[in-house]
Amino acid sequence: MKTPISSRGIATRAVHAGERLPREDFVPMSTPIYSSASFLYDRLEEIDAISAGTRTGFTYGRHHNPTNAALEQAVASLEGGGAACTYASGMSAILLGLLAAGVEQGTRVAASQDLYGVTMKFLLDVAVRWGVEVEFVDLFDAAAVDRLFGDRPPRALLLESLSNPLLRIPDLPLLLSGCRERGVRTVLDNTFATPLLLRPLELGADFVVHSATKYLGGHGDLTGGVLVFRTEFEQEVRHFSRLVGAVLGPFEAWLTLRGLKTLPLRLERQCQNAEEIAGWLAQHPRVERVIYPALRDHPDHERCKKLFAGGRAGSVVTLMLRGAAMADVFRFINALELFLKATSLGDLQSLVLYPAISSHRDLAPKHRERLGIPDNLVRLSMGIEDTEDLKADLAQALEK
Repeated sequence: MKTPISSRGIATRAVHAGERLPREDFVPMSTPIYSSASFLYDRLEEIDAISAGTRTGFTYGRHHNPTNAALEQAVASLEGGGAACTYASGMSAILLGLLAAGVEQGTRVAASQDLYGVTMKFLLDVAVRWGVEVEFVDLFDAAAVDRLFGDRPPRALLLESLSNPLLRIPDLPLLLSGCRERGVRTVLDNTFATPLLLRPLELGADFVVHSATKYLGGHGDLTGGVLVFRTEFEQEVRHFSRLVGAVLGPFEAWLTLRGLKTLPLRLERQCQNAEEIAGWLAQHPRVERVIYPALRDHPDHERCKKLFAGGRAGSVVTLMLRGAAMADVFRFINALELFLKATSLGDLQSLVLYPAISSHRDLAPKHRERLGIPDNLVRLSMGIEDTEDLKADLAQALEK
C-alpha cells in the first residue's frame, strides 16, 4: 500500500501535495493551467449531480477550477488538515473568512489592535457600514482579554500570528482555547509565519488566512489569497465564495502551486539571513532599536521559541533609525541597492518598506505612534541573497 502524501514530511508535501491527481488515461507530472470558464460533460445528469454535490467535478470557473483545486489541496496539506479556497487577494480571503464565521448585521467582531492597516480600514470602512460592531483589542493586555471573554463575547476574533510591522506574537493557545470554549469563531492571518513556522488549525483556529502574494508565491509575480478552514465550515465557505466571486485566476493558482515547491528552501534561507542581520543591526550605532522575535530583547522571544518551528522568527526585521526624521528615512531607503523598494514581503528578493507611507499610511500619525510605529521605523524583508552582500548594502546606506 502506498504511503499517503498527508503523512509525509512538510518539505515533501510542499513538493508533491495536490499534484498528479488521477485522470482516466494519463497523469501529468505538473498540474496544467486550466484556462476555461466552464467545463463540458456528455450528459446533463452529470452537471446536475455535481451541482447537487453527489459527485465531484467542475462546472463553472466562479465555482471551481482544477488548477485551483490542486493548489487548495496543497495548502491544506501544509496547514496540517482542513480544506482551502483560493481568492484574488488576501483581503478577499479575510472577507470570506468573516462571512463564513457568521459575521453579519448586528454581530460584534473583536480585532487585534495590531492588525495590518488595510485590514483595519476594511473593518472600519466596510464591515461597520454593513452594521457590524467592531472593537479593537490589545491582545497583550490581560485585562482587555478578560473583557473580551466577558458576558457578551463577540461572534468572531480577527488576529494575526505575527503582527505587521512590530512582529508581536499573541498567546495563541490561550486565545484560541478561550474562543472555542465560548463559541467565538477565530480568523487568523498566518501570512508572516507561513505553515512552515506555525499551523494555527492545530492550535484550535477555525479559519487561517494567507496572502499568497507573499511567501506562498514567493517571487513577486502574482496577487492571490488562500483561506484554510476546518471542514465543518466548508459548505458555508464555498457558498459565500460562489456568491462573492473573488476567484483566483488559474494562471495565478499555477504560479502559487509552483512557488510552494521551494517554500521550505526559501524560508530556511530567509530566516537565516534575518536572524544574522538582525543581530548585526542591533550593534550598529545608527540603529536605535531592532525588532525581531529571535532576539532576546523582543517581548515575545520566549513565545516564539515555544510556538514557532525551531524557534525561527520569519524573514521580516524591523528597525528604528536613531534620531531620524522622515527625510532621513527617505535618504536611507533611497541609498539601498539590493533591498528593493516595494510594498510587499516574503519574496526571494530582499525588500524594504516604510510603513508610515505604505501599510499604515491611512492611519493618523498619532494613531501610528500609539501603536508603536513612529516615523523612524523601517521594515525589511530578507530574501535569499548572500548574507554578506545584504550587510554591505545596509552598511553603506546607514552611512549616508
